[in-house]
Amino acid sequence: MKLPIFIADAFTAKAFRGNPAAVCLLENKLDEDLHQKIAKEMNLSETAFILKLHPNDNFTQSSCFGLRWFTPQNEVPLCGHATLASAAVLFHRIKNVNSTLTFVTLSGELKARKEEDGIVLDLPLYPAHPQKLHEVEDLIKTAIGDTLVQDVRYSPDTKKLLVRLSDTYNRSFLESLTVNTENLLQVETTGKVKGLILTLKGEPGGQTQAFDFYSRYFAPWYGVAEDPVTGSAHAVLSSYWSEQLGKKHLHAFQCSNRGGELTISLRSDGRVDIKGGAALVLEGTLTA
Repeated sequence: MKLPIFIADAFTAKAFRGNPAAVCLLENKLDEDLHQKIAKEMNLSETAFILKLHPNDNFTQSSCFGLRWFTPQNEVPLCGHATLASAAVLFHRIKNVNSTLTFVTLSGELKARKEEDGIVLDLPLYPAHPQKLHEVEDLIKTAIGDTLVQDVRYSPDTKKLLVRLSDTYNRSFLESLTVNTENLLQVETTGKVKGLILTLKGEPGGQTQAFDFYSRYFAPWYGVAEDPVTGSAHAVLSSYWSEQLGKKHLHAFQCSNRGGELTISLRSDGRVDIKGGAALVLEGTLTA
C-alpha cells in the first residue's frame, strides 16, 4: 500500500504556526482499522482522509469528495483545521481546477472556497446555551483553579463547554494561563463534555492588531491536551461572540503556543464562513 500524504499548517500563512494536520488522498477505500492506525502513526491532533466518491472521480477535476477526520485515539464528527488543510492540498498542491470544493462528512456537506487571501470554510453554526455553573464547577476549578469566570455556556451539538474569563484579564493572561488537562478525564466522565473552550473579550488595536475575541481549546477526551487552532470551536465561539458584541463579522485569535488567526462571517442561512490561510510543510508517500 502506498498513499500520498501531506502535512499542512492551517489558519496561518507561515510554516510552523497555526495547526498542523496530516492529509491522506485515498484512491480506494481503506480497511476501516487502517484510518486509526495511520492517525496514530502521524500523531497530530488530526489526520484527514480524502476519498473519491465515484470510480471516475479524480483529485484534479472533481469537486466533491468524502472526508473523515481522526485524532490519534478516535474518529471525530467535525474538524475545521483539517478540512482547511485538505482543501489547501487539493487547491495548491494537486491544482484542483474548481473554485469551490464540497466534502461529504459526518457533519453533513461542508464547502471550502478558494479566495486570493485564503480559503473560506462553510461550517455549521452551533448555539451555546446558558449553563448552570454548579453542574460544571468541578471541571472548571480543575482546569483553571480560581481564575475569575464571567460566563459559562454549553453547546449540546458539539459537547463543548465555553468558559468566558473575566473582562479584567487580557490576552497575555490567557496565553500564559496554566490549564490542568490531565485530571479533566477523571472529573468529567459523563460524556456530556468533550471539549473545553476558554475565551476572552478582545482588546482595541493600538500597537497590535485588533481582535474581537481570543480563545484556547482543550480536548483531552479525544487525546488532544491543547489544540493549536480549532475551526470547530469557532463554530461555537462565533455564535456566542456575535450575540455578545452585536457583530456579524469577527476577527479572532487562538492563543496557543503556535497561534492562529480566523476571519469569521455569520451568514443569513444559519451557517458561518471561517477564513484562514494554510502552509504546506511536508509531502511524501505512506507505505505499509
